Amino acid sequence: MKLLVADKFPDKQINSLKSSGHLIDYKPELGEDDLVNSIGSAEVLIVRSTRVNQEVIQAADELQVIIRAGAGVNTIDVKAAAENGIFVCNTPGKNAIAVAELAFGLLLAVDRQIPASTADLRQGQWNKKTYSKAQGLYGAKIGIIGLGEIGKAFAKRAAAFGLQLYCLKKSRSESAMNFLHDNEFTALDSLNDLAKTCDILSFHVPSNADTKGMVNKELLSHLAPGAIIINTARGEIMDEDALIQAMDEKGIRVGLDVYMDEPASGKANFSSALASHANVVGTHHIGASTEQAQIAIAEEVLRILAAFDQGELINCVNLEEAPPVKSSLIIRHYDKVGVLAAVLDVLKNAGINVEQMENQIFSGAKAACAVLKIDALLDEKILSSLEKLDHVIQVKTRK
Repeated sequence: MKLLVADKFPDKQINSLKSSGHLIDYKPELGEDDLVNSIGSAEVLIVRSTRVNQEVIQAADELQVIIRAGAGVNTIDVKAAAENGIFVCNTPGKNAIAVAELAFGLLLAVDRQIPASTADLRQGQWNKKTYSKAQGLYGAKIGIIGLGEIGKAFAKRAAAFGLQLYCLKKSRSESAMNFLHDNEFTALDSLNDLAKTCDILSFHVPSNADTKGMVNKELLSHLAPGAIIINTARGEIMDEDALIQAMDEKGIRVGLDVYMDEPASGKANFSSALASHANVVGTHHIGASTEQAQIAIAEEVLRILAAFDQGELINCVNLEEAPPVKSSLIIRHYDKVGVLAAVLDVLKNAGINVEQMENQIFSGAKAACAVLKIDALLDEKILSSLEKLDHVIQVKTRK
């Protein structure tokens, strides 16, 4: 396959790609505006932070899959990819520890005023009286919003520091409930309840319609003066104006790795009233940027690519979760050329669409079983037509 790698990738994994027989076009310097003219005939596009917009997708005549070397896919036009039959895969969980470490580093830095203290020392200023003022974290109540892999990794570190863990009540899997129990979480009904109860809120949620602007004026009104907010998730979850107002009026303290309207490139001028506020300790969206995380992510990219090369999908985010399936058609048949083509022809003539399909071969490769998820219920006439096809052993249907 022809691969375009449009972001920096670890040397070892790039060499693995090259030795695997794929044709590699390694261009880590590409930005969003460059990509449309560079996508060419690439069948696989691998990106980290480079944005993949609709224009790029429409220009990519041969593109089959986009692999995001990271968890979030908000930098990719996933909808456009789906509409053009292009898979989008990601590497969830591989950067969880790195992001959790940075989030906790931001929390410590906010509480102990580490950046300001360091800046004064570099300027020859000794301000022990000023920087001796810190609340301390032990015993503080922390609300963790989002308990995916990053949220869980952060929670473990918070527990180790002796913080009291709080989260939102919601329906969870058995394994998630076990995690909450093992780490002694207290669950509350709403975000506002967390804000009223906790000294610290740390956000680990994706960017979507449900999370956009969740750090808003109402939520901030419930926080106690001097409370801390940590956001290493996405800038879109914050109402920046409301957050600035809360810092000005209530002394809210903030640790941030993400912002609205971040530069698309790795180096640029960035003017942000939020990032430059005296109550903010900020970093440059570097949560996943450790060598450990990048190697783990790169290895997962290789695993996704190897599976795709064998016709399998791993971590695909733009497949329909609930296709319009009304029944399943199960056909046991001899493993002969043209059997499935004949089956599909019968369905086509009946105006029936196949939403999903799988064909498994029995040992010895003499017989097979095809399962077709279809958008209709089959009547006896269609079933009879299928049963009469050459090399069909048995036809069954299930709702």
